[in-house]
Amino acid sequence: MNLNSTIKSIQDIMRKDDGVDGDAQRLGQLTWMLFLKVFDQREEEWEDDNAKYKSPLPERFRWRNWAAYKADAEGKKKPQIAASDLISFVNNELFPALKEKIDASVSPQHKVVKSVFEDANNYMKSGPQMLAVIEKLEDAINFHDFKTRASLGDVYEQMLNDLRGAGNAGEFYTPRAITAFMVDRINPRLGKRETVMDPACGTGGFLAAAIDHFRNQLATMKSPRPEDKRAIEELIHGIEKKQLPHLLCTTNMLLHGIDVPSQIEHKNTLGIGWNEWSAHDKVDCVITNPPFGGYEDDGVGSDYPADLRTRETADMFMALIIKKLLKENGRAAVVLPDGFLFGDGIKGTLKKLLLRDCNLHTIIRLPKGVFAPYTTIKTNLLFFTKGATVDDGTEHFHTDTIWFYEHPYPQGYKSYSKTKPIRLEEFRPEQEWWGDEANDFADRVETEFAWKVDFKAKREQAEILAQPHWQRAEDLNNQAAEIEAEASNLRKSLIGTTDATYREKIDAQIAALRAQAEPLRLQARDTQAAGDRLYWPIFNLDIKNPNAPEAESHDPDLLLEKYKKLLGEIEETENQLKNELAAALAHHFVAEVAE
Repeated sequence: MNLNSTIKSIQDIMRKDDGVDGDAQRLGQLTWMLFLKVFDQREEEWEDDNAKYKSPLPERFRWRNWAAYKADAEGKKKPQIAASDLISFVNNELFPALKEKIDASVSPQHKVVKSVFEDANNYMKSGPQMLAVIEKLEDAINFHDFKTRASLGDVYEQMLNDLRGAGNAGEFYTPRAITAFMVDRINPRLGKRETVMDPACGTGGFLAAAIDHFRNQLATMKSPRPEDKRAIEELIHGIEKKQLPHLLCTTNMLLHGIDVPSQIEHKNTLGIGWNEWSAHDKVDCVITNPPFGGYEDDGVGSDYPADLRTRETADMFMALIIKKLLKENGRAAVVLPDGFLFGDGIKGTLKKLLLRDCNLHTIIRLPKGVFAPYTTIKTNLLFFTKGATVDDGTEHFHTDTIWFYEHPYPQGYKSYSKTKPIRLEEFRPEQEWWGDEANDFADRVETEFAWKVDFKAKREQAEILAQPHWQRAEDLNNQAAEIEAEASNLRKSLIGTTDATYREKIDAQIAALRAQAEPLRLQARDTQAAGDRLYWPIFNLDIKNPNAPEAESHDPDLLLEKYKKLLGEIEETENQLKNELAAALAHHFVAEVAE
């Protein structure tokens, strides 16, 4: 039985267990068992390389000492723990030990095991069913075998793909075509030791793609050094808030040859204080699909700058990427929904920050269904580079031109689905069109799918139109401030005064001054708003493709409206013809009478 069939048969076994409910729990159950199995075989290799190696797992709880089948006197392989005792052992001995008896500070291996199991669960209730799963893993998974090791990553990826239909767990998975394309375009370079981070790493799809990208570079090096291979592990960084995807990601890294995936942290990125981030935390490349549509708990992000304060997760991640995570000249690729492109308020402020501090050079507009069945929301891939800091007292925007590319469905497709997912080869036209950021993408051309927006010209024009309103608002506020200052000084003059007549006179003057200031403030507010209405629409990035042929709609209401419009045009044409004909005939009759 091949590896793929084995995994499917294991999932079938779990479906018979009353304790395992749904794909997400099945995957979580299988993954912690797979983790212990693969980790044990990696330990065998580490023991061969280092006689002093000491496992972070208590000896009794290593896979080899409780799960692995052992040969008896007759050479037959048998379980070490009877089916009737297995569930009790796992729940009452194994899990308490892995959760409570491992000190994460001892070594990176200790940290990995501790973080994987601190919130993990055993869902299985049937000893015989769990034993059957163990037997399948024992027969099929030999991580020492290079062929098995190579194919296990692909099989695991397919398992993660199943998350797309597993309710809310679908948020943790990004289709492989998307992760591979985004990493390919960001192009982190192993030779330059460029660091890659996913601050919401989910199951580790982007990090796995980055590892593959680095390994492909390693294969093309003329004389790769051992430190080049070791560097890959140090260049990958991920943070994941939730237990299941963290477990899945850690195992994913293990299967991708990351010996000790201690750089996959189990914590809430957004829960880290704004000022706790330092220059040391900044990376060369951020590639991520932050959860959108969700909200953080009260208090999370409360120390963000006031104009960036929000509880919406995707917006918080964008603020963090721009201000805290990217190095100067660092590159980022982020998946975001249409709502970010057209949103205002905090989203508008974030887009201004993005276009000011970074060069947002490319937006790939994806069609519906890329993340189906988890969500059908239309999404976009934003590619940007952090600009150098300019501190001369003026506002500099690093974005001048924004290129858009509308990714079409393959021929014959009307949507994507779990059985018909988006494929990497579909992005070949984008890859061929892409060009080079070093020459500001001078070789790009507009096509049926690609167009550009001169953001610099739009911004400068909007500023010219808005500036008189803003200046007028400033003048009005200054006038109001002078009047309010006069009222304040009068109020101070009353300190220590007991003369009732004098106090009454001054109070009347203060009231009169306030009556003068208030309408000035209201007028200033309205004038400022008038300027803002001319300026802020430039940050609406939900720009439709001007080069696309007009789509044929089959919506009955639209067709009826179109038909009515056509009838009106026909009637108008008929009336014009009648008028012209009547005029011609009248001219003819007039001519005849004249003769």
